[in-house]
Amino acid sequence: MTYADFFYEVKGKFMGADVSDIQEHLAYQFNIEDEEAGGAFYVEVKDGVLFVEPYEYYDRDAMFISTPEVFRKIADGEMDPVWAFTTQKLRVEGNIDKALKLNDIIQRKKKEAKKEAKEAKKEAKKELKEAKKEAKEASKKTEAEEKAE
Repeated sequence: MTYADFFYEVKGKFMGADVSDIQEHLAYQFNIEDEEAGGAFYVEVKDGVLFVEPYEYYDRDAMFISTPEVFRKIADGEMDPVWAFTTQKLRVEGNIDKALKLNDIIQRKKKEAKKEAKEAKKEAKKELKEAKKEAKEASKKTEAEEKAE
């Protein structure tokens, strides 16, 4: 996997998190340690808007250093960043208090994804119900036509 592939995969996992009520400025740089996917990107919350860009961020609050696998699991919400830090799978430099707020952003995205999945399931049920109704009406129409003959 290349850096670009990895970056866009992780960016998709962060985007959509509702951070509109976060008025504090948060800036995180992620350094990926990997021969193929190595590089840096940043996640920033500014004026309640989330940005994820493929650049280094020199005015960052915290920097996270790890492998693509660890970052992927953290972004998916499968691995707690605090646990990753305490087990030395993730290194953190900078403001630890602000670094801890990354988990809040991840949990917001996870919550938003659950909400979207629930809405999609609800919509699918609605469409299935409508399809069954249409099939039933078509069946009645066919029966009526057969009786008329």
